[in-house]
Amino acid sequence: MRKNIAIFASGSGSNAENIIRYFRDNKHAVVALVISNKSDAGVLTRVSSFDIPTFVALKDDWTPDGQVISLLNKYNIDFIVLAGFLRRIPETLLNNYSNKIINIHPSLLPKYGGKGMYGDKVHQAVVAAEEKESGITIHYVNEHYDEGGIIYQATCPVLTSDTPDDVAAKVHQLEYKYYPVVIEELLSR
Repeated sequence: MRKNIAIFASGSGSNAENIIRYFRDNKHAVVALVISNKSDAGVLTRVSSFDIPTFVALKDDWTPDGQVISLLNKYNIDFIVLAGFLRRIPETLLNNYSNKIINIHPSLLPKYGGKGMYGDKVHQAVVAAEEKESGITIHYVNEHYDEGGIIYQATCPVLTSDTPDDVAAKVHQLEYKYYPVVIEELLSR
């Protein structure tokens, strides 16, 4: 039986779209729901052509008896994937989905993680520190930003001539290549 994935996203949704495409005809899982915490998030437009329910969940919707829990139950969600989601996951969800919520971070954690470290801010910090490599970390979500158990990391070189945009492009390629594959591996166990 295929497992149902919910994607939580706050931004443009390129990772969400990539994951949706990957799982369209997959025997292990399907993306059954997309939730954003921003009504103007690009992800809502980007995934609209895929015939997947999308919802905007604002502050009160994340409470223990709020809309998010109801939606996850309604769509029989087995696994939650964060794809550029910029909100802390409430304890209720962490308890109900223990080791079933994962995130991808655009650095090699524990470096350049934590509250406020996302997107371009991470790539700027990597370049400013003159790091020789960067990459992605796929990890379980816990009550602290970017501190859950690491599932997978992939690296890319950072050249002395690289700008933050160059690093971002390399990291995005790693995200697109590895995130869906790791999700599938976790769900096929």
